[in-house]
Amino acid sequence: MSLAETLDHSFWLASRSAGVVAYLLLSASVLLGLAMALRLAPPRLTPTLRAVHEKVALVALGGVAAHALLLLGDGWLRPGPSGVLVPFAMDYRPVWTGLGVLAAYLTAGLSLTYYARRRIGARRWRNAHRLIPVAWAMAAVHVIGAGSDAGSLWLQVPIALTMSLVLTLAGQRVLSGRAPRPRAARPARPPAGPSHPPSSPDAAPQREPVPRPAAVTAAAGAGDARGAYRPLWVRDPGGSASS
Repeated sequence: MSLAETLDHSFWLASRSAGVVAYLLLSASVLLGLAMALRLAPPRLTPTLRAVHEKVALVALGGVAAHALLLLGDGWLRPGPSGVLVPFAMDYRPVWTGLGVLAAYLTAGLSLTYYARRRIGARRWRNAHRLIPVAWAMAAVHVIGAGSDAGSLWLQVPIALTMSLVLTLAGQRVLSGRAPRPRAARPARPPAGPSHPPSSPDAAPQREPVPRPAAVTAAAGAGDARGAYRPLWVRDPGGSASS
């Protein structure tokens, strides 16, 4: 391509460059988000990764906006505002460009909900934030299908690398979410004790049998010799039983 042709297509080249940079930044943001969700980094690095993730996502949105605005200046394509704002309205490869417009809206909407998570609720925000890989996939298809340089090696290598990394981490994220949670350990049963139930604190204590005095035992023997045993207080001193 000559210098004159390059200048004639300067807006196209600038727009295409901004789009590729936006895609790479979006891929980096998605990878950082998946790495934090999978806890691949030490916990002490989480605040730093969160700050980098936020800044990379904002710069990626700026690249998407530059990609669309620069395309308006292209004298050959001439998409007009409707071509860059309305999905599938552009005459040039409407399917691929339409996917790019949808990916831009979805990425911007899901990314900016981070600043409204207190209003919409943390759980709803997390559920919506999980759709960002879907927006990234649409952006990847747009980069491959809408550009005339999609067959170039310099573009195929980063696309293949980012796709393999994102799909690997996203697959791990899905599998980790479906993995069964470990069951709580049941308390160990107490060892088997005697057959009789243990005594409760309120139960009356059992008294041990008190041994009889020797005199009582001897008298009992004497009473048994004559018949039924009779206590000492019913016997007279002489040894005969009282009537």
